[in-house]
Amino acid sequence: LSDGIARVLCTAVGADRVLLHGFINKTQRTPRDDLRTAQQRRNEVQA
Repeated sequence: LSDGIARVLCTAVGADRVLLHGFINKTQRTPRDDLRTAQQRRNEVQA
């Protein structure tokens, strides 16, 4: 891994956990593009 914080965004679907998006970040703030990607994937999984 490069320098930074590894993050994985996930959601719960019933008893399962689904990993939506993973990325390396150098700041505390999560970029909007990464949040949008995770939200779009969450919507696909929960549809």
